[in-house]
Amino acid sequence: MTDSQAPAQGTNDTHGTTDTGTGTNPIAPAPAGVRTAADVVTPELVAQLTRDVVGSGRTANHTPFTGEKLADLPESTPEDVELAFKAARAAQRAWEATPVRKRAAVLLRFHDLVLQRQAEVLDLIQLETGKARLHAHEEVQAVAVAARHYGRKAASYLRPRSHTGAVPTLTKVVENRVPRGVVGQIAPWNYPFELSVGDALPAFVSGNAVVMKPDTETCLTALWARDLLIEAGLPAEVFQVVLGEGPVVGPELVKHADYVSFTGSTRTGREVAQGAAARLVGVSLELGGKNAMLVLKDADVDKAAAGAVRACFSSAGQLCISIERLYVHESIADEFVARFAARTRAMRLGTSLAYGADMGSLVGERQLETVKRHVEEAVAKGATLVAGGKARPDIGPYFYEPTILDGVEAPMAVCHEETFGPVVSIYRFSDEEEAIELANSTSYGLNSSVWTKDGRRGRAVAARLRTGTVNVNEGYAPAYGSVQSPMGGMKDSGLGRRHGSEGILKYTEAQTVATQRIMPMAPSFGMDDEKYAAFMSRSLRAMKAFRLR
Repeated sequence: MTDSQAPAQGTNDTHGTTDTGTGTNPIAPAPAGVRTAADVVTPELVAQLTRDVVGSGRTANHTPFTGEKLADLPESTPEDVELAFKAARAAQRAWEATPVRKRAAVLLRFHDLVLQRQAEVLDLIQLETGKARLHAHEEVQAVAVAARHYGRKAASYLRPRSHTGAVPTLTKVVENRVPRGVVGQIAPWNYPFELSVGDALPAFVSGNAVVMKPDTETCLTALWARDLLIEAGLPAEVFQVVLGEGPVVGPELVKHADYVSFTGSTRTGREVAQGAAARLVGVSLELGGKNAMLVLKDADVDKAAAGAVRACFSSAGQLCISIERLYVHESIADEFVARFAARTRAMRLGTSLAYGADMGSLVGERQLETVKRHVEEAVAKGATLVAGGKARPDIGPYFYEPTILDGVEAPMAVCHEETFGPVVSIYRFSDEEEAIELANSTSYGLNSSVWTKDGRRGRAVAARLRTGTVNVNEGYAPAYGSVQSPMGGMKDSGLGRRHGSEGILKYTEAQTVATQRIMPMAPSFGMDDEKYAAFMSRSLRAMKAFRLR
C-alpha cells in the first residue's frame, strides 16, 4: 500500500502556522512523529475488519488527503446481499429472544470501548473522509451519547404498556413492541461512524438484525465499529456488512429488508422510498438541506461570528445540518461580516492525523467540482468573494478554502442548490418577518440557527422556522446532541426521525394484545340484541361522564 504522508510543510511563521503563498488560509504544521496511512491501515487490520464481509468481487477505497488507495476490499453482488440477509434473518430470532436489558448492556460496553479506543477510529475517520481531527471527534461524541442513551433507556422505551380497554375492567389491553426483523441500512460517507453504527444501535437494542451498506470509500470506519460491537457482546451474525456501488447494492437492500434506514441525497432518498413503498415496508430518510442561520439585530456579533465558523465549516461543510445561508440584520451586517471573514481567513488547513487543523479536505473530485462551480458561477454573475474561493492543491487534491460570498441572488446555483462544501452566502435583512420568510423559502427543512441575546425571542423565532431542528445561539450541535429529542427533516429533507423514542420505536411494530374478561363483547347473561345495544350505550355515556379517554 502506498504511504499517505502529509505534503511537505513550509517554515513556521510567528503564529505557529505556515503559508505557501498559494492561498489565504495557513497550513497547520504536522507534529513530529505523526502517523501515516501506512501506519494505520495495515494489511492485518484490513483482513481483520473485512473477514465477514459477504463479497465475491474486489474493490478499493482511497484517502482524500492524497487521493491514494487505502485498502483492497471485497465487493458484494446481488447474490451476496441475499446471502447476508439470510444469515442475518437466521441470527435475529435468537437475538430477539435475548432480554432487552442484556441487549442494552452491549451498548453500554460499546460506549466504554469507543472512548477507550477512540484514537483508532479517529485515524480511520480522518483518512477516509479527510476531515480535521476535532470534527472527527464529533462522531465519537455522538456515538457515545447514543450508546449511553439507548443503553439506559431502551428497556423503558420498549416495555409493554397498558391502555384502557374497550370496556374498562372487562377488557385488558397491553401494547407490545415487536422488532421488525432485519433492517437494511444505507449509510453515507460524510459521517461514517455516527451515521452507520450510531443509527444502527437503536435497531440492535430493539431486537433487530442489520444488514448495512456503508459507502465503500469510508467502509473501514463502519467495519471497525462492527468489530467493536462484537467485542462488546453483539453476535457477529446479527450485524452483516455488504460493500459495493450504490446503484447495484442499494436496491438489493431495499428488496430484502423489513425496514430501510437511509441517509443521503434527496434524489436517491425518493428512489429508496419508492422501492420500500412497493414492498409496503417502512423507511426513514435523512436527506439534503440548505440550512439557514439568522443573526438578529440584538445578537452578540463576536459570538455569532465564531459560531458561524463552526456552523458553516465543520467537516469542510460536508455535514447535512451545516449552515449554507446566513441572514444578518442590516444594522450589524458589516461588523458581523468583517469579524466572520477574519476568523474564516485564519482557519488552518491540514492533513495530519493529529489535533491542530481547523478544517480538512473535501471527500473527492465530485464535491470539489460542485464547490468550484457554485463559487465561480456566483462570482461571474456579480457576487462578491469575501473570503476563500480557492482550491488548495498545495495541501491535497481536494482541499478548498472556507469561502464566504456576499451579494448572492437567484438564479445563482449557490442560492438554492445544496453545495455540501465550505461555502456560505451572506444575505442582509431589515426585519425579522423578512428573515423568517427568507429562511423558509426553500424546499428543504432540515436544520436552522437563530442568534439573539433574548432567549425567549430566539425560541419564538425558532418555532416559526420550518426545520426539524433549530438551535438558538449555536449552529447544530445542541439539537443534534440532545438525543432524548427527535432529529430529522421536514419537507424535502426527509421522513422519520432519529434519537429519542421515535429513533428506536421506528425499528419496531406496535402490537396490541386485548384480553376480554367476565363477559364477551356480544349479547350475554340473557340479553337480546336490543338489550345489549342499550347496555353498551349506557356504558359509553358513563365512560364519557367519568372522563375516560
